[in-house]
Amino acid sequence: MIVFDLRCSSAHVFEAWFGASAAYDEQRERGLLSCPLCGDTDISKAVMAPNIGTKGNRASEAPVPATTPSAPAPMPTPAAVKAALQELAQAQAKMLSQSKWVGRGFAEEARAMHDGTVEEAPIHGQTTVAEAKALIEEGIPIAPLPMPFVPPETVN
Repeated sequence: MIVFDLRCSSAHVFEAWFGASAAYDEQRERGLLSCPLCGDTDISKAVMAPNIGTKGNRASEAPVPATTPSAPAPMPTPAAVKAALQELAQAQAKMLSQSKWVGRGFAEEARAMHDGTVEEAPIHGQTTVAEAKALIEEGIPIAPLPMPFVPPETVN
């Protein structure tokens, strides 16, 4: 495998892996390469600095970037951030309305569904960080809620 820094005509620099140098040439000729940021297909190799290891008796130095990063995207306005958060909260509320609250029994319920002893259904609940890590290590797909959530039993 070989890695190249590639650059589009808009000066976006990105990394790509190829089976061999010839694979890059072949994919470029066939128009299969495109910039992941803007979709531009006018791609060329960017200047790369070789990664040469230091001698064992020398202190390592921080690597110097081979290319300068492109200009950062403009910061969103406070109104745009507020609107995005409201949209996310609405999407979460809709998802939760179609899901069953299982409270602190979340880990047990998720395991039972994964094992097939309980029919699969969308659920949400509470669990500890240790229980969540254990579920993930067992291959049980879970995800945290992106927005704060008030458990139903604590709502007046």
